[in-house]
This record gives sequence, structure tokens and C-alpha cells, in this order.
Amino acid sequence: MEKTTPGLYFFSVILMVWLLLVVITPVLPVTPNLVDLEKILLTPSFNYGLEGLLGYDDLGRSVIERLLSGAKVSFLVAFGVAFIALCIGTTIGLLSAYLGGVWDHLIVRVIDIFMAFPGILLAIALSGLMGPGIDNVIIALVVVGWVGYARLTRAQVLSIKQREHVSSAIALGASHSQIIFKHILPLVISPLIIEFTFAIAGLVIAEAGLSFLGLGIQAPMSSWGNMIKEGSQYLLISPHLVIMPGLCLLLVVLSVNQIGDALRDYLDPKSTIGRKK
Repeated sequence: MEKTTPGLYFFSVILMVWLLLVVITPVLPVTPNLVDLEKILLTPSFNYGLEGLLGYDDLGRSVIERLLSGAKVSFLVAFGVAFIALCIGTTIGLLSAYLGGVWDHLIVRVIDIFMAFPGILLAIALSGLMGPGIDNVIIALVVVGWVGYARLTRAQVLSIKQREHVSSAIALGASHSQIIFKHILPLVISPLIIEFTFAIAGLVIAEAGLSFLGLGIQAPMSSWGNMIKEGSQYLLISPHLVIMPGLCLLLVVLSVNQIGDALRDYLDPKSTIGRKK
């Protein structure tokens, strides 16, 4: 019998709030880049309404409005990079395992080269070479991120293409496209979905890390990473400038990881058998 996990509902709500903020922020009357010198480093207060709920930064900008803008940036970078890397990595891994031979050996060598470098260090190097900016951050993280999908897809396809239903399809004269899209790819989707989910959490941290180092999102555009960087200079007198974006990062990453764990358990065939019993 499946256990109920009340904490999972909490993490689901966190993710739903994150997604909701991304959708409604463009239509809200927020001005995250509005400078007000009279409000510099003011602590959280209700005196200025909702915009002052989480205080103001070193330029008098509303922290809560910049958090809303940063949520959109984190979402777009994380999901954009994960989706592009998923498409590229899945295609490369699938073709590598399906074609085999020289192409497989060549692609495996390329994957090994990328795996030899820590992903975040390679992303830092690429961002440093291309320069800061959201476009370059996405490119750098895609270059690093496709490898995991390619490796996973290749391993899955190597196992699946030896199964009887694939051999039967080949014997019946099915085309390569039919074999790939009807008999192989559907069986690879589940582990890829799990990989995609965990990748989101890693990409949120990676984007924040690059922005913190000055290699990611640049001012005046807000990002949770560059908010922590800017607020770290005033940590002793205005700790809310670091605590608030850091708490947002913590909640989002923890929630994504917890949802990923639950999804992995749900899609696990052994767990499925246990639930049916």
C-alpha cells in the first residue's frame, strides 16, 4: 500500500507557486529596476505596502519585485536549457546506440571527453569565453547538459534494441523510423523524464552560481544569483538581501528534488507492482 507523504503536497505547492509567479509576473504592475534613493537598505516593513514586504536593496529597489523577476529568469533558463539539452542529448544517444559501429565509438569518445570535466567548471569556462548574458548562459549550460541525456539514452537503447519485439519488427520489414519512434523511444521516455526533473534543480543552482560569479545574468536584470552577490556586501546590516533570494533557491531546488524522487518511485516498475498488489 502506498504511503501518504504530506510533505510532498507542500513541495508541490511551492512548485505551483513558482510556475504561477512566472505566468502572472509579466502582467503585474511591478517595477523591479525602479531606483528610490530614499528607501536604500530599508528592512522589511508594511509601511510601503506589498512592495516593501521584504525590504529594499542598496539602490532602493523592492526586493519582492526583484524576486518575482528573478523567478521568471530562473524558470526560463532552467526549463529552456533542460528542454534543449533533452532534445539534443536524446537524439545523439539514440542514434549512437541504434547505428552502432564507428559512429557509436566516436560519440562515446566525445561523451567521455565531456564527462572528464566537472560540468559547472566547464560552464564557467564557456561563460567566461563567451561573456556574460542570458543567451550565453543558456548556450554554456546546454553544451554541458546534453551529455547526461545522451549517456542515459544510449544505455537504454542498447538494452531495448535487443528485445524480441524490436527483432520482430525488423523481421516484419519495419522502417528505421518506425522502429525508433514506435518500438524504442516510448520505452526510453520514463527515465528521461526523471533525468529532466532532476536536471531542473541542478540548472537553477548553476544559473544562480554563474550569476553570483558575474558570468550570468547582468544588472539591471534581476536573478536570484546576482541578488545574493549584491546583497553579500551588506550582509551584516541588511541580511534580508541575501536571506530572501537564498530561501527562494532553497525551496525551489528542494521541491524539485522531492518531486523528482516521488516521480522516480512512481515510474519504477517494482513500485508499480507493489502498488497493484
